[in-house]
Amino acid sequence: MSATRRDNLIVGLDIGTTKICAIVGNVTEDGIDIVGIGTSPSKGLRKGVVINIESTVSAIKKAIEEAELMAGCEIKSVYAGIAGGHIKGFNSQGVIAIKNREVSPEDVKRVIEAAKAIAIPMDREVIHILPQEFIIDDQDGIREPLGMSGVRLEAKVHIVTGAVASAQNIVKSCNRAGLEVADIVLEQLSSSEAVLSADEKELGVALVDIGGGTTDIAIFVDGAIKHTSVLSLGGNHLTNDIAVGLRTPMAEAERIKQKYGCCLSSLVGKDETIEVPSVGGRKPRILSRQLLCEILEPRVEEIFTLVNREIVKSGLEDMIASGVVITGGSTILEGMPELAEQIFNLPVRRGLPQRIGGLTDVVNSPVYATGVGLVVYGSKNVGVHEFPTQQSDETVFRRVSRRMKEWFGEFF
Repeated sequence: MSATRRDNLIVGLDIGTTKICAIVGNVTEDGIDIVGIGTSPSKGLRKGVVINIESTVSAIKKAIEEAELMAGCEIKSVYAGIAGGHIKGFNSQGVIAIKNREVSPEDVKRVIEAAKAIAIPMDREVIHILPQEFIIDDQDGIREPLGMSGVRLEAKVHIVTGAVASAQNIVKSCNRAGLEVADIVLEQLSSSEAVLSADEKELGVALVDIGGGTTDIAIFVDGAIKHTSVLSLGGNHLTNDIAVGLRTPMAEAERIKQKYGCCLSSLVGKDETIEVPSVGGRKPRILSRQLLCEILEPRVEEIFTLVNREIVKSGLEDMIASGVVITGGSTILEGMPELAEQIFNLPVRRGLPQRIGGLTDVVNSPVYATGVGLVVYGSKNVGVHEFPTQQSDETVFRRVSRRMKEWFGEFF
């Protein structure tokens, strides 16, 4: 492989509760070509948070090896996703006086620093500072303030924080697997890079990423992120409900969910049946598929009702004109968009990775939205912050706070 091609490779590592997925993208002049994919079942996480470093490291190694083989390259550095119930997002604003009556990069850095000057507990770390808009002398809605004249500059930003320990454990797991972490990225932010169009973000859209252990929500209005939150509910709860309700082992429950699962009873015929293996060597049973549906429907309804409550709580429910986009592995379930439409009273579509080339037929599934999104995010922010090799955790967090200051290059 030529050096130039290798320089253009970006790797997204989606460290999820049910699977760890490495996606290799090659950045070309026309966009991004996906050239390698590796997945491995994940056993070291619970609700999006690392609870067993050894299991996580071996799963990361397996996914990376598979991706390396497919892409024919060596992977050294990754963009890692972060999720979990510890993630909190909130809006903040800062005001400064413009020094020379014209906005300079220095002014923008200062106003972001001012917006960031809020009390954050010691055990939490700022993961992202996402600019929403700038205001110069009461003129709002400015996306690109550089070079504009004025006296007073105001910035509205969305700040995402997470537990320091959870972020450190993700970095530690990657380091132990022999990888550097180029950046830690909020998972719903990366999914939005892959599945949302610019028009949807402008009009207003809610992205709901339903993974194995968590459901991640991000709301965009006027092209900027206005609200983020994470619910500790996901596809694993569905599998668990099936295992308990049909008295079948977890592995079989997962298989039944993927093969026969449906969360809207009106889509299932009365005479459809499924074969359910029993626990402890008993004979398998033949059950109605309707019964499976009756187990799944209330749980999916509960997830969407909680998401809807979160959207209402954010006060943005009237601003998401283009509706809701659902993505993540759990949304492959039959009947998901239809049930979501009934609960949200808004148009709902499944989000698949868009605007990418290469192995599109392989990644054309909501399962890979976060992984592909991490590659897209990485391609936009490449070189903004690189790590020294095999750094200690401390430098990671110094770097994370430093990158807030360097954010400028990231945003424009």
